[in-house]
Amino acid sequence: MIRQRVIVHGRVQAVGFRYSALLEAKRLGVAGWIRNRSDGAVEAEIEGDAPSVDAMLGWLDDGPPGADVTSISTTNLEPTGERGFRVTG
Repeated sequence: MIRQRVIVHGRVQAVGFRYSALLEAKRLGVAGWIRNRSDGAVEAEIEGDAPSVDAMLGWLDDGPPGADVTSISTTNLEPTGERGFRVTG
C-alpha cells in the first residue's frame, strides 16, 4: 500500500472535479479524500496499491471534461489504512 498527497493546479474548481474524482476513486478502489483549496487548487490524498494509485494520479493529471489541469505535485506519505473515499470541502 502507498499513499500520496496531490495538489492539482489549473482550472479545477467549479467544473465537477471533486465529484468526478470521487467516482473515479471508487471505480479504482482507492481510499482517501479530496477538497478545494482557497488558492484555487484541489488537494487530495490517495491510498491503495501502487497500480491503482498511479491510475488515479493519471486521472487527476487530466481531470474531468471542463477542467484544465496545468500541473500536479505529489508527496509520498505513510499509509494510514483509510477506507473509502470522500469529498471533504
